[in-house]
Amino acid sequence: MVEKLWFLIPEMIVFGGAVLVSVLGLSKRKVIRDALPIVAGGSLLAALIVTPMLYDAEHVAAANLLMGNLGLYVKVVVCGIGILLVMMNTGLIDRRLESAVAAGRAKFDPISATRGEFFAFLLLSLTGLMLCSNANDLIWLFLALELTSLPTYVMVAMSRGSKKAQEAAVKYFFLGALSAAIFLYGFALLYGASGTIVLTEMRDVFARQADFGDVSNLAIVGMILSILGISFKIAAAPMHFYAPDVYQGAAAAVAAFLAFVPKFAGLLALMLLLSTIGWENHYRFTEIGLPPALQITLWIIAVLTMTLGNVGALLQTSIKRILAYSSIAHSGYMLIGILAGPGLGMSAVLFYMLAYGLMNTAAFAVLAGLERSGREIETLDDLAGLRQRHPLMAGVMVVSALSLIGFPPLLGFWGKLYLFIAGIEAGHILLVVIAGLNSAISAWYYLGLVKMPMLEQPSARAETVVRGPSLWPRVAGLITAAAVIVVPLFTRNLLKASDAAVADEQVFVTPDTDDSQQLASRK
Repeated sequence: MVEKLWFLIPEMIVFGGAVLVSVLGLSKRKVIRDALPIVAGGSLLAALIVTPMLYDAEHVAAANLLMGNLGLYVKVVVCGIGILLVMMNTGLIDRRLESAVAAGRAKFDPISATRGEFFAFLLLSLTGLMLCSNANDLIWLFLALELTSLPTYVMVAMSRGSKKAQEAAVKYFFLGALSAAIFLYGFALLYGASGTIVLTEMRDVFARQADFGDVSNLAIVGMILSILGISFKIAAAPMHFYAPDVYQGAAAAVAAFLAFVPKFAGLLALMLLLSTIGWENHYRFTEIGLPPALQITLWIIAVLTMTLGNVGALLQTSIKRILAYSSIAHSGYMLIGILAGPGLGMSAVLFYMLAYGLMNTAAFAVLAGLERSGREIETLDDLAGLRQRHPLMAGVMVVSALSLIGFPPLLGFWGKLYLFIAGIEAGHILLVVIAGLNSAISAWYYLGLVKMPMLEQPSARAETVVRGPSLWPRVAGLITAAAVIVVPLFTRNLLKASDAAVADEQVFVTPDTDDSQQLASRK
């Protein structure tokens, strides 16, 4: 246990930041309250710096985690993008209260202030995501997933002073509770099938079951229920239908948070759970792949998710609803890597999650950085002729949309390329073809996000679009757009890092079979 605690130092730093901002948010001094984003971002920066120092071979071996180096990649990515998300949320909460206090119309009341709590919830959710990468038992994984999700329900309600935000938060909460019940029941069945909650021990139990025939049906049912419940976290069909309403009801900066953090946590959970029952362990003497029932389940979910996401986006006029359906579709693409499994499949998922976090955050940063009549811009018409009044934000939206399509040589192109290569190598050629067709469909609405700001003439409505009161969302947009252009230069290094994150040092050796030699060479 002590060995595992060593890797929790980054989470402790971020948790300390959450406690600190919640206290500082009650201060009567405005300069201290204005420093909350700096404290939140500083805790994430400190965690980012510390993380690479912790993951040495000795400590990784002693911890005996299912994927020992996964936390190194995940925590660096989460802290890096987390800093950008903090920048986007700067100036969002308590805006009216602070204006009234500054104008002398009201006195500061700590009971009415919520900015400290908001940033505390943001950091706690990121802490839960980081904990997912270190999970080595079902209880830890469940608590980490819920720590990731529970703060986001409150963040949605706090993000906007409107009934839409409250309605979105309630809908999000009740569907989230339903999904938690589903995958928790799946966890219970997995425990019943294996007799242990520890993932490494569960992997060994299922491997022994495969030696004597097949993994038990109870384990398969438990895994299917777990997949369905976790589908809510990644906005995958059939648990996807909440996303458009919740994204539309939440503030743009919070919607960007929802599109990255719970999705990443859900994908990590799928990788860890499936590693106990699938791929080498299940078919290590026959072929590499998931058990047929799980493979079919994931295949159907992937096809439905990417197709419903892209078709749904075609019918929208709200930018946030378009990006919500886009988020659904991208979950379908990432399930290709989950199906492909160890090696390029999982590393492609981790790489694509980094790419998606950057390019999607860039799009939402444009919405968070601009406003019309004191409210966020929401419709495509608000983007018309954006190049004339806000050329930098127009450029950020164009770069983001083209990368989301997969336009070379932007970051999104390389992310999709590696996912598709992983799918082809694993034999899922039809799935990759369907994903390619869906990418072609998505070009229609993504090019709309290019056309409106760059080619259309500004309408009377668009002429009233102005910069928001805070500079930081626009700065975050420029940084992410630049990253989408520059990061592809480091694709090889990032792929090496993602490969190391999912590497499994355990090799099954059975000299009398050719399949074991194939698996050993693949390892």
